[in-house]
Amino acid sequence: MDSLKELFKIGNGPSSSHTMGPERAARKFKEENLDADYFKVELYGSLALTGKGHLTDWIIEKTLAPKRVEIIWKPEVVHPFHTNGMKFISFDKNDKEMKSWLVFSVGGGTIVEEGQERNGGNKVYPLTKMSDIIDWCKKNKKELWEYVFECEGEDIKDYLLTIWAAMKEAVERGINTEGILPGSIQLKRRASTFYKKSRGEGKVRAFRGKLFAYTLAVSEENAGGGRVVTAPTCGAAGVIPGALYTLKEAYELKDDEVVKALAVAGLIGNIVKENASISGAEAGCQAEVGTACAMAAGMGAFLMGGSIDQIEYAAEMALEHSLGLTCDPVGGYVQIPCIERNASAAARALDTSNYSIYTDGVHSVSFDEVVITMKETGRDLKEEYRETSLGGLAKHYCKGCC
Repeated sequence: MDSLKELFKIGNGPSSSHTMGPERAARKFKEENLDADYFKVELYGSLALTGKGHLTDWIIEKTLAPKRVEIIWKPEVVHPFHTNGMKFISFDKNDKEMKSWLVFSVGGGTIVEEGQERNGGNKVYPLTKMSDIIDWCKKNKKELWEYVFECEGEDIKDYLLTIWAAMKEAVERGINTEGILPGSIQLKRRASTFYKKSRGEGKVRAFRGKLFAYTLAVSEENAGGGRVVTAPTCGAAGVIPGALYTLKEAYELKDDEVVKALAVAGLIGNIVKENASISGAEAGCQAEVGTACAMAAGMGAFLMGGSIDQIEYAAEMALEHSLGLTCDPVGGYVQIPCIERNASAAARALDTSNYSIYTDGVHSVSFDEVVITMKETGRDLKEEYRETSLGGLAKHYCKGCC
């Protein structure tokens, strides 16, 4: 598996696959074609269908500026390798084609070429299944976070602290920002209101209120194109920071505990990325918010003192009960149902953490089994429910955005 540095990335929303990935691709192509007079960019499949709402054209034009850019939308073209395909073409002053590049945004801001190995390119982690990692930990009397440090090296600690700092900043910006999110839906930000209400509640209700507020804060920042962390994607960026910020505040967690918790969460997300998908365009929202829920559940169980088996159970249960979750963003925006779904998933993740702690960790379905099930379920989902905005809520809910 790749490093957690390829899972947790800092960038601007609203979508890791539709905004961050195309931005990285455009920057690379620009650097290789500095003498070009202008560019054409063809967007395929899901990138074309929801690109407007996800700001795909805006970020490509911004990145390739000051050169002229023509965006060509081809939603009917879906490459077998991945639905999020794009072709960059450079031209000289005589309108002669200089170079073309077909590239795919496969989730979490990662870009690959057709035929290129999508997973495990850096081979940082020799073990890729949760069962094998747990066996290694038990044999060597180590915890999951220690396996991460063993594979990544000591510098991963500083990297995760940087990731945590970016997550905190997104939470704190979000709870102090009001107004209407960009786009024709005219969706109102709610994090600030939730936070203010939570401060007047009793301890138990305040915990849940703040969990909602902090998660909404990051999700709204993402929807507004703000700076967030892919955890594992922008569309699911609110779940981990919302849960972790709430737990840190409630239990006065030290930075060392936070780093270990992020290592555990990242390992869970990495296993899903390696063996299934974290791309909503490929496997629906179960791959994005479902994976984030599993990451947060395992992280929560760890912080509650859970054993390795209880951590695995929490992650498994969270993903199991996210199976079949569709990706049907209204108007192509990462707003409805995405923002509320992040808050709901954060609450479900911590409920799952608590549930697993009350057990002995023994359960029927393994995390590895549910990951493969999620991959197969994603493959079986109709195109309308895989980030195309052709079905589900995107089809039946319309408020000036269609």
